[in-house]
Amino acid sequence: MHAQRRGGATDRAYARLRADVLDGELPPGAVLAELEQSARLGVSRTPVREAFAKLVHDGLARPVGGRGLVVAPLELGDLDQLYDVREALEVKAARLAARAPGRAGFSQFADRFGHAAALVQAGELDRYYAVTAEFDAAVDEAVANPWLVRALSDVRTHLVRIRRLARHDPARLLAAASEHQLIAEALAAGDADLAAHAVHVHLHRSRSHFREHLTTPEHEESA
Repeated sequence: MHAQRRGGATDRAYARLRADVLDGELPPGAVLAELEQSARLGVSRTPVREAFAKLVHDGLARPVGGRGLVVAPLELGDLDQLYDVREALEVKAARLAARAPGRAGFSQFADRFGHAAALVQAGELDRYYAVTAEFDAAVDEAVANPWLVRALSDVRTHLVRIRRLARHDPARLLAAASEHQLIAEALAAGDADLAAHAVHVHLHRSRSHFREHLTTPEHEESA
């Protein structure tokens, strides 16, 4: 029973810490101290220590000599490597989804992305991100390949932190909504070539945007 309670505390601590890292509440380079996080989360140090180990396994935290653990920094090299993998996986996923039996259902996402500009302009960014998350889930379901979906999930975990930086650039979010709309339209039409091309264009623009953001002096200071 004691082990079960500790396991539950570890899971809760991990879920909270992971969410805080992905949302930027714990920014890149932030020191992760057991005592501090134990007090903040209201759990003992053992669950926090176990949660830290999971963050390291996920690549969201890393050991630093003499400082314990820190939130993994966001570096330009990491961005390029992640996008190289993301492009290979998402282009393949788009081709598979465009041939899926239920692909016509993507037309609803084309409509929703067509109205996404209103969400961005109203500052309702959580609702906008919810639409993109539902779209990703629909593509994953259409792909019906658990290995590819698992690999995509790992990549997306790290890209969430980078994507959140777009909150400061509504213009990029508006452009991304239009790009997602074209992808959804191509999937609904069953046009695998157009879907793959649309994904390629979307990721090229996304990568270029974040390359610029990660090389600004403001980001370098915050990192």
